[in-house]
Amino acid sequence: MHPLVSKLGLSATQFGLDGAASPRIRAPEAEVREMLAIADRSGVRLLDAGPASAHGEAVIGAVTPRPCRFRVTIKAARGDRGPDLVEAEARASLARLGLIRADSIMVQAAGDLFSPYGAAMWKRLQALRDDGLFVRLGISAYASDDPAGLARRFRPDIIQAPASLLDQRLLIDGSLARVRDQGVEVHLRSIYLNGPLFRPPGQVPPALKAAAARVSRARRMIAEGRSDPLQAALGFALSRPEASVVIVGASTASELSAVVAAAASPPPDLDWDDMALEDPAALDARRWAPA
Repeated sequence: MHPLVSKLGLSATQFGLDGAASPRIRAPEAEVREMLAIADRSGVRLLDAGPASAHGEAVIGAVTPRPCRFRVTIKAARGDRGPDLVEAEARASLARLGLIRADSIMVQAAGDLFSPYGAAMWKRLQALRDDGLFVRLGISAYASDDPAGLARRFRPDIIQAPASLLDQRLLIDGSLARVRDQGVEVHLRSIYLNGPLFRPPGQVPPALKAAAARVSRARRMIAEGRSDPLQAALGFALSRPEASVVIVGASTASELSAVVAAAASPPPDLDWDDMALEDPAALDARRWAPA
């Protein structure tokens, strides 16, 4: 097992079990079965299964190798309909995934915790953890959510937050180091910043138009360093001491194989600091759709 590959977590968001991904020659179920087998063989041990539909969770549960060697994470339902629904949805997700318990359940919108139903939602999730349905509780945060403040206030087991070659805000300002220093595990997500380094120069998303020159410069630096965007993005994220897990997505078995191969390669020798974008508005992933 390669030590950097074992740091990867596989997200199910691109599995295409609900028609979201690009058309394939074979059925999505067969593709997902092979992807999970590749992840298992390669030493990927975390599977982020949510937010998935009921159908998607049932498929994942049906094709996951048994006994399940993945640490499975699910997303909690939004709490605006009360803690009873949050609990019912959590139990239903476990049943569809074929699990008695999962490793963790994540609050998928940090703002929910500060809403009128936030305290009841968090208390119910803590009760589910205490009852053994989940080992850990986590919060999925954006840069603007103050992850270090969330860690201090709620004492979760995990904070999931975005960081990438282009979006280094939470690393530069020390937020994720402070989260880690509080004993909270850090999971990096959005490590490709929704893909601008992988797109032709003329296809930069509108929200990044103002930073197009910087994106092109980063792409050129990667090429001059005899690397490629995938290896650079993974090398950067996997090298971060703040992160215990780096969550990646893939929509096909061949994509996942490429990710595993890139993660197992020596990280490229690049000037990471010089690739960071500085425009918070451009870096707000909530403003534009994933690649």
